[in-house]
Amino acid sequence: MGEVAVKYKIMCDPDFEGANADVIAGAMESMTSEVGVVQMVETKPLAFGLKFVEAHCVIQEGDGTVDAFEDSIRSIDGVGEVEVLEIGRL
Repeated sequence: MGEVAVKYKIMCDPDFEGANADVIAGAMESMTSEVGVVQMVETKPLAFGLKFVEAHCVIQEGDGTVDAFEDSIRSIDGVGEVEVLEIGRL
C-alpha cells in the first residue's frame, strides 16, 4: 500500500473555553496515530486576531485510514472544524 499526503486546516472550537490555536498546534506535533504521522504544523492568522492550524500529514493509504486519522485530530481538546485543503498520493 502507498501513502497519501494531506494538508488540513484545523479551526478552534468557539464553544470550548480556552481553545487556542497554539495549544492545538503543540498537541498536533506530539500526536501519535497508527495510520499516519504529522510532518509539519503551522499556526496562521485568519482574521480579526483569530488563528487556525495548518498541518501537513502523511497517512497510509487504505479504507478508512484518513477518517481514523481525522478522528485522532478531532479528539484533541479545543479542535472544532477539520477541513482538508489538499490531498494527493505519494
